[in-house]
Amino acid sequence: MMNVVLLEPEMPSNTGNIGRTCVCTGTRLHLIEPLGFMINDKMLKRAGLDYWKDLDVRVYVNFQDFLDKNPDCRGRLYMATTKAYHMYTEADYPEDSYIMFGKESAGIPEEILTQYEDYCVRIPMGRDIRSLNLANSVAVVLYEALRQQGFPGLEPEGSLHRLKWRGHDAADLNRQSEGRKVR
Repeated sequence: MMNVVLLEPEMPSNTGNIGRTCVCTGTRLHLIEPLGFMINDKMLKRAGLDYWKDLDVRVYVNFQDFLDKNPDCRGRLYMATTKAYHMYTEADYPEDSYIMFGKESAGIPEEILTQYEDYCVRIPMGRDIRSLNLANSVAVVLYEALRQQGFPGLEPEGSLHRLKWRGHDAADLNRQSEGRKVR
């Protein structure tokens, strides 16, 4: 199971959206206090829709509490930051990796980043842009980690509800599409 770690998230709508992404990918969400909202916040639940009840979420009083309760994260804790010199696609994410993101207004403190220099990754973006939206950043990095692992436990294909693709059922399409790229 992958793990997304949010250090002191401030916006309930971002955390709700991230929670929904975690449920859809079978990822555990770790929240490190202080939070900029209450866990029962209406905006949090609205953004997470009806997925929040299915979320595996853990809350910690601070970063040290997180480390103490997750000793298995050593060597598998990646820090997503605009300050990194490695791109997120350069990292090799093992199973059960932890990917940490900082609060919206300040990111992860440099005192933490310097302890994980080789595990800091960034998403490329324009030179004078502060950062992507937190929920978008989580989705980008998490899906790269899942892609590297072959999307374990996730549905690789979809199907139409009312119609069929070119008269084929999903099994036929799967056999035909093996090894082919989408045009």
